[in-house]
Amino acid sequence: MTKLRNTVGERIRAIRKTKGLTQQQLAELSGLDDAYIGSVERGERNFSIDTLEKIVTALQIPATELFFDLNNMNELQLFQQKAIDEYTATVRNMNIKQITILNKLVKNMQEAFE
Repeated sequence: MTKLRNTVGERIRAIRKTKGLTQQQLAELSGLDDAYIGSVERGERNFSIDTLEKIVTALQIPATELFFDLNNMNELQLFQQKAIDEYTATVRNMNIKQITILNKLVKNMQEAFE
């Protein structure tokens, strides 16, 4: 089970960094200790579902986001996942009008590439 724990820890770290958060900031948002966050990210802790829930709530992501194994992705898949993480972090800080405009821009760009 260590592989899954390491995968989840790596994803927590990647998403935290994409959101521009330090371990201390994530710890404060989740109500956990920053040393504990570090050990979770390194795969050293056999954490509970309750702890996982605190972390995903603090990161404002669905739990499923943590189960992508970045080590088994090719370069394109890794690049795509990183872009998705960054887009998600950006959109979470926008209001409905801003998201609507951004989605139209993305759609227009997509059509331009076809």
